[in-house]
Amino acid sequence: MSQKSIYESRTIPQILSPLLLLLLALVPATLFAEGLGGFSLDRAKTPEEKGLAIALEADLRDSGFGDTVAELQMVLRNLHGEESKRRMRSSTLEMETDGDRSMVVFEEPRDVKGTAFLSFTHRSGPDDQWLYLPALKRVKRIASNNKSGPFMGSEFAYEDIASQEVEKYTYKFIGEEEVDGEAAYVVERYPLDKKSGYTRQVTWFDQTHFRPLKIVFYDRKDALLKTLTYHAYQQYKDRFWRAEQMKMMNHQTGKSTVLVWEGYQFATGLSERDFDKNSLKRAR
Repeated sequence: MSQKSIYESRTIPQILSPLLLLLLALVPATLFAEGLGGFSLDRAKTPEEKGLAIALEADLRDSGFGDTVAELQMVLRNLHGEESKRRMRSSTLEMETDGDRSMVVFEEPRDVKGTAFLSFTHRSGPDDQWLYLPALKRVKRIASNNKSGPFMGSEFAYEDIASQEVEKYTYKFIGEEEVDGEAAYVVERYPLDKKSGYTRQVTWFDQTHFRPLKIVFYDRKDALLKTLTYHAYQQYKDRFWRAEQMKMMNHQTGKSTVLVWEGYQFATGLSERDFDKNSLKRAR
């Protein structure tokens, strides 16, 4: 399928069967990827089954990391190419029975230093997210209807920052293409959350490691909104892949945000206590 036909596709996904929805709610994604229910990629028959199988395989490939920390720089560029930069540190805790927990703490510049964002991603239902504003010494809960808003003035929305749980979407396999010379599966996914800022997202997964290479986002009017690209993947612990750079381009405003990651560490001993609301105020 050509790139043009993928971008311009307006096909509404078929509704997943009640049995499939029940299985998604009750059984961990890793079990599906191991073949439970016949959803392995080689057994998938319909575009919906194949799209789901690819998403599950990608999820399985990145399961089992436990926890991770990293440093990152956020580079904001406006329409005229003017830049502003922020430094942050990020930590993530993998949860066995629910979505991941993550925290981002701003370190520079001075006007945002100490600002902290905490996210509890859930496999079903709305995520829980909080923002600590040190100037006010106040923890602010991010309302569900605000999660499509920009994260700290960037082109990433609050819902983009949360971990992308398989159960939050329905899927449809679109075709195969190359991205920068890499063979990729192209999958359309549709948010189940009615308050999402997107009608659909088109994701390119490389066919070797099932890493996301590119995601194209469409707004609530189904118009092209943003493109996220992943660059310079590195492998850690002989298994887990992390992109050193992620670029989000807003096609409607001409603005962009680049995240540059470094210093990844895994299995650092983080616990749930490091990801409660009180930890927001302790973050410095």
